[in-house]
Amino acid sequence: MTAHFNILILGYGEMGHAMEYLLKDHHQLSIWEKFPHEHFSSDVLRKSAPHADIVLFCLPVNPHREVIQQIAFLLKKTCLCVSIAKGLDETGKTAAQIFTENLTVHQTYALLYGPMISEEIRAGRYAFGQLGCSDIASFHKIQTCFCLTKLHIEHTFDITGISWSVILKNVYAMAFGMADELKLGDNMRGYLVVAALLELNQIVHTMGGQSGGSYHLAGLGDLITTATSESSHHHELGRRLAREETHDISGEGPHTLKMINQYQLFDTQNYPLFQLIKTIVQNPRNVRLKFDDYLEQIYQR
Repeated sequence: MTAHFNILILGYGEMGHAMEYLLKDHHQLSIWEKFPHEHFSSDVLRKSAPHADIVLFCLPVNPHREVIQQIAFLLKKTCLCVSIAKGLDETGKTAAQIFTENLTVHQTYALLYGPMISEEIRAGRYAFGQLGCSDIASFHKIQTCFCLTKLHIEHTFDITGISWSVILKNVYAMAFGMADELKLGDNMRGYLVVAALLELNQIVHTMGGQSGGSYHLAGLGDLITTATSESSHHHELGRRLAREETHDISGEGPHTLKMINQYQLFDTQNYPLFQLIKTIVQNPRNVRLKFDDYLEQIYQR
């Protein structure tokens, strides 16, 4: 018999709508939105949080700390907090680090990452995710939660690995948009997949993730989805940068570059493709020439 859960969805943006679409027919939902649109009545956190079996953080990573501090003392010990946020906050912390620092010791959390484009979910298409959590019971709970939907979920213990995989793929995805805008061709796209994934795996391992962990849904799967989808925000950012546009170049990828630089989270000089993207985001001029110089340096080694 399928279990029915009380689920609190935090955030009613694209992914909040997608989670509502997947779960509304099978579970009791409460939805909270800090800035509700007209005709939408947001639930009240202090009333909904104590009843939640699962809290889905469909929010950017920046508000996580504030919201967790509001609800942590209200949650049941058995409540599972799950984040889909793929970025760093203004202190350079991942969603997992924010959960660890702000939830009580007994409170369990998980991260859900992978090819999960909101528009496709709401169109009834398949989606795929890796759930990073420290215990199998939490995985089974989420697997049961989504068992009647088209979101298929795998488990990993590699919380750090999937965290950095999805954070970094937004940076690398911009290179694909740049290459497409410059009409560098399918051969270049094939090269970028290999170069990006090799660097991604190296950085993830440096940050404490499992070696090879990036070759799964949260890494390779999400990278290909974000890098090749014409509806991808970061693919479009890459196109705009290749056109030397500088207005409103914002999103998780540019913000990740800023945080890595500000907090010196790792040495970007060790990763030539990452360094190329960083240089172009900082100064989107002569982008084709910068690609040429990058390739010349790589193949002179």
